[in-house]
Amino acid sequence: MEIGIDSFASNLLENGTSTTISGREAISQLLDRIDLADRIGLDVFGIGEHHRPEYLDSAPAVILAAAAARTSHIRLTSAVTVLSAADPVRVFQEFATLDLISQGRAEMVVGRGSSVEAFPLFGFDLNDYDTLFAEKLDLLLTIRDNEHVHWSGKFRPALTGQGIYPRPVQSPLPIWLGVGGTPASFVRAGTLGLPLMVAIIGGDTHRFRPLVDLYREAGRRAGHSPEQLQVGLHSLGYVAETTQKAADEAYPGYARTFNKRSQERGGPPVNRAQFDAQLGPLGALLIGNPEEVAAKIQRHSQALGGISRVTFQLDVAALPHAKLMQTIELLGTRVAPLLH
Repeated sequence: MEIGIDSFASNLLENGTSTTISGREAISQLLDRIDLADRIGLDVFGIGEHHRPEYLDSAPAVILAAAAARTSHIRLTSAVTVLSAADPVRVFQEFATLDLISQGRAEMVVGRGSSVEAFPLFGFDLNDYDTLFAEKLDLLLTIRDNEHVHWSGKFRPALTGQGIYPRPVQSPLPIWLGVGGTPASFVRAGTLGLPLMVAIIGGDTHRFRPLVDLYREAGRRAGHSPEQLQVGLHSLGYVAETTQKAADEAYPGYARTFNKRSQERGGPPVNRAQFDAQLGPLGALLIGNPEEVAAKIQRHSQALGGISRVTFQLDVAALPHAKLMQTIELLGTRVAPLLH
């Protein structure tokens, strides 16, 4: 099982308060964390995509390219690329270039995005949410498989044999499909034979098993081998020496993040009892001491019929850099060996 970290390049890293650090400092610290993850032996580091003041990840390929120049082994991926609001030609070119810089360590996770600010920013209509993604995914996969592309669609001018350059080191360039809880998305990933990254940020992880089964069945019917149908799990996490310490340190930032989201979307506020319930054996949060977190990941893997990758989203806890460096150390030295 591969173990990794996903980041939104947050500049809110002060124990859940509204204090920010400078963008320059936040990016420098993020690159230090990626460097440590590489040296400590973690398998993958992902950068998300948002267009909000609290996150600095609007250009993930640029951050990953900077990380590629400082690392040697860790795989570098988006988490996720909001493909619906992007030009697939440029997305492919950026990640093909990243693959060259990293000497074959680039990947991307593409999705529709749980935050919708990219749509009005780039002039797209939210009413086209699904059709935009389906068309752009088709073009992206066509570019991956063909140097010269013949393609036409509704939302972008046609390509009539133009060459798309550069070409990556890896053939094919790994493309995962990032999904939430929409059954059609799981079926689409299976039908296309794409590895699946499931974002589970709340509730009980085992409730996603029917959707993962849909993915595997769709893949089987489309003729894809079981080995091709990989499942990854993206969860909110934080590791400390004791579970109580991990929970107490993670909760303030968790509450601030989700209460702000609830205000924006009209949902109820979160409280400590709800948070603590997610720390139980079946809850989605990967927060605790190293041994408990490793055991929980194993339970999640069994519940989902086997997973090949798990990534920790650390930014939601809004913890300072030193705390995140400590949790990366624990992931590399104590959690990963138990799972490997």
